[in-house]
Amino acid sequence: MDELLGRQMPHSPQAEQAVIGSMLIDSRCVPEVVGKLRGDDFFVKLNRDLYETIYSMFSFSKIIDPVTVLDEMRSAGLYDEARTPQYVMDLMNVTPTAANVMEYAAIVRDMALQRRVAEAGGEIRDIAMTGEGGADTILEAAERKVYALRQDRTTGGLEPASKVLVNVFQQLSDAANSESAIPGKSTGLPDLDKAIMGLNDSDLILVAARPGMGKTSLAMTIALHVGKFSGKAVAIFSLEMSREQLVLRLLSGESYIDNRKLQTGKLSAAEWSKLSAAAAAISGTNILIDDNPMLSVADMSAQCRRVPNLGLVVIDYLQLMQSAGSSGATGFTGENRQQIVSDISRMLKIMAKELMVPVICVSQLSRASEGRTNKRPMLSDLRESGAIEQDADIVLGIYRDDYYNRDEAPTNIAECIMLKNRRGETGTVELQWLPEYTTFACVDTRHEE
Repeated sequence: MDELLGRQMPHSPQAEQAVIGSMLIDSRCVPEVVGKLRGDDFFVKLNRDLYETIYSMFSFSKIIDPVTVLDEMRSAGLYDEARTPQYVMDLMNVTPTAANVMEYAAIVRDMALQRRVAEAGGEIRDIAMTGEGGADTILEAAERKVYALRQDRTTGGLEPASKVLVNVFQQLSDAANSESAIPGKSTGLPDLDKAIMGLNDSDLILVAARPGMGKTSLAMTIALHVGKFSGKAVAIFSLEMSREQLVLRLLSGESYIDNRKLQTGKLSAAEWSKLSAAAAAISGTNILIDDNPMLSVADMSAQCRRVPNLGLVVIDYLQLMQSAGSSGATGFTGENRQQIVSDISRMLKIMAKELMVPVICVSQLSRASEGRTNKRPMLSDLRESGAIEQDADIVLGIYRDDYYNRDEAPTNIAECIMLKNRRGETGTVELQWLPEYTTFACVDTRHEE
């Protein structure tokens, strides 16, 4: 037991010294190291102080060499006259070459990860010993901690703005070098992309409409485009439709074969050929579907954490979801149900931030719009809205005039109304509704048979 208590946490003082020595010998390697290591990856305090000083200087584009680093440490109150100058000289002397700096950094990173695993294990044990919240809550907390380690992120804590700046500038640089005109993933609908700046990581996007307006179809149109062109996995949770029904919709939209005719299977040779091409295109994506109607946010989040290269999550639809620990989506009083749906929307936003992917959630609108002369959706029409509109970054309302004017010749024009838009202004984008294929396109898009 004494031996266990005296055991040191994993670390490599030689690798830590070699990383800092390399940056002092050759400042050209600083950008590479900064992209791989954080200050708390260093176990020895003086090494951590030196690295954080260099990190801060890099953030402000200051010249980095032994003299400037020591001066910066003196200004920050981290300078020890008796020890620091000699320690810096020793670091540079023991570092064989700066050419291997990324090898040294990998060792430091690996040791830091081992320490965090040990710390997370201790925290999980403490949570389990208290028994608060029951086994499901404890398991969710444990999975969240382990997932955060896998994603190279901590599960909380204050972060200096100077460190966040590095991430922001990296995002801006990536956007500038990208061929795309938008920072996020494309929805496949250029006019919508311009309005919401694409699908951005950590955004919660609500697609809201009355039944029959095409909200599921819009979500599937976007999901299929992301699956085909982003190279990332798309997770779809369908609480209303079966996997087979969803895939039929995807096939219809991809092949441009009438959905009703497709379901009969009575197709011409040319249509079978188109269907085969559509099936090949869908098979080439990494679209994953779960049609379990009893899922909670915790269940979805747990599944998504295990999906490598995840790019988008789609949930259809919010009002059918269960809260963690509830006995079902029904059987609640109106007030309780409103609180539950508000809790679910908050958990969805947390999930989007944790997974760092956009989450699209389909939502029903209340009947309030039916009683108005202008039946276009409003934020207040969100069913059991509570805090839904506060949690969402973007709320898209769908309105089709054809839905209410069935006696007139259909225009098949749908209005996608930005009811809330943290990425830009609110407004309306017109989309072409293709009812026979249950999909959307831009109004200027024409499909050639």
